[in-house]
Order: sequence, then C-alpha cells, then structure tokens
Amino acid sequence: MGMSVTISAATAEDAEQIIKLQYLAFQSEAELYGNYRIQPLTQSLDSLKAELASDTVLVARLGEEIVGAVRGTVDEEGTGKIAKLCVHPRLQGHGLGARLLSAVETALSGNDATTRFRLFTGHKSESNLRLYRKAGYTQVGGRTASDGVRLVILEKEAKEATDFAVSA
Repeated sequence: MGMSVTISAATAEDAEQIIKLQYLAFQSEAELYGNYRIQPLTQSLDSLKAELASDTVLVARLGEEIVGAVRGTVDEEGTGKIAKLCVHPRLQGHGLGARLLSAVETALSGNDATTRFRLFTGHKSESNLRLYRKAGYTQVGGRTASDGVRLVILEKEAKEATDFAVSA
C-alpha cells in the first residue's frame, strides 16, 4: 500500500524544496502563456524565506518529499489572500490542489477578522479556474500582472469555506 499525503505547516527548512517544487509546477503555466518570467519562476529563495516567516505556508508531503504548497495572508480589511498553490506534476488531477486550498482557507479562517478569500490565476488556466469555481469562487475582476499575463481575480465569502470545509 502506498503512502498517504499529509498537509501541515511549512518550516524554514522546507524553503529549498518549496522553491524547487514551485519552479517545476509552474512550468506548464509558463508554457501556456509563452512567458518564463512569471513571478513563481523568478521568485528568489530569500523572498520565499521571508514569506515562510510572515505568512501562512502549508505543504503537502508524500513521505519526506514536498509535493504541494500554498501560501496565504489576511490583510487589514479581512481578506484572506491565497497565492502560489502548486502541486507536483505527477500528482496533479488527483484532488491534492483542492485539499491544499481547503486547508489554507481553514488556516486563514482561524483569524476571526477573515471575511472573504481572494486569489488569482491566469485567464488561460482552465484547470485552475475549474478548481476555484468548484470550490465556490467567482470572478470579481481582472488585471494584467507586471509580467504581462492577464489575470482573473476570484473571491468567495469566508463563511462558505467553513460551511464546506473538508478535512485535510
């Protein structure tokens, strides 16, 4: 019988594995847009370490290997901002992204001030858009990132996350 994937808080020691996973997982996004300068591919290790120190960062582990990651913060207006959800290519399409999304929503909901969640993805990223819509997110706007990629901004009320929480 195979090992199961567990989701937990990331530690500072996870930084190198996370940055390598992020680089691998976002290759398909870069290819989709013909743009290898997207932020997940150009983020520095020091920048990631700073996020580990200040943000909610969760990882999915298969044994000792990190096979998924997601980050989130809650701003002063109560918006839980979710970013850089990624899953190892060999495990994509098996529900791990949905588990990570649910887990970060639950973690950010621990802040009583959280009223809604916001995330974004590229406008051509159909599998991401499908995942987010299935999780209850709706499009609230769009913008063009500094790298030129058109982004879709999606939100949902925080209450919805607790109503449909799934255990990680």
